[in-house]
Amino acid sequence: MSLRLPQSLQKGLQFDTGEAVLNGEIASEKASTLGRAGRAVEDALLRLQDAALVAEVGRDILLKDAAEAVWKFFIQRDVVGLRDHAAVIKDYQIPRAVLARIGAR
Repeated sequence: MSLRLPQSLQKGLQFDTGEAVLNGEIASEKASTLGRAGRAVEDALLRLQDAALVAEVGRDILLKDAAEAVWKFFIQRDVVGLRDHAAVIKDYQIPRAVLARIGAR
């Protein structure tokens, strides 16, 4: 009579393939990049919000920077399969002036 390990324990003895490891690394990098892009949006929007007292020329530069950060964030969300930006626009309270610059509604 031979003994066999239970199925639940056998899975722990299997090794990840190179492809599985690579896919895990890619997913981790996508999540990290998305997090960095989100923080960049937050920073740019805070600078824009603080610019209410700044001259119009300075505000225009900050508006451009915020639009670029939001655009990059939307692109990164698309890369990871998140295509609905309505919740993000609401959560980050992205101004219409920023959305108009990137052609978003």
